[in-house]
Amino acid sequence: QVQLVEYGGGLVQAGGSLKLSCVVSGRPVSNYAMGWFRQFPGSSREFVSFINYNGGSTYYADSVNGRFTVSRDNTKNTMYLQMNALKPEDTAVYYCAVRGKSDYYYSYTYTDSSAEAYDYWGQGTRVTVSS
Repeated sequence: QVQLVEYGGGLVQAGGSLKLSCVVSGRPVSNYAMGWFRQFPGSSREFVSFINYNGGSTYYADSVNGRFTVSRDNTKNTMYLQMNALKPEDTAVYYCAVRGKSDYYYSYTYTDSSAEAYDYWGQGTRVTVSS
């Protein structure tokens, strides 16, 4: 089965940095876009970052743009999220996701920032930023 596991969550002070990893097993990810989402307590999952299949295209939610950097290493079946200048409002459970189909199946129906454009999800890793 396709499994995604996030690593790197934890406690960090405001202004600090943290790097998350998402390792996918069960299928290669080299042909598929991936994304990071986060969820606050009592809230729905929200978009954080997108990266296309080869890493050539990325973009971010306005709330993290300029502070977070997404990357991937397809040889390791892994996506990363480098988080800098962390703020207390970044505290959330962070989820990685990968598409199960090529972009053709999503592009006319969903935006890249929509959770509906992704098929497989990790269990999440908690990031807590202290003030």
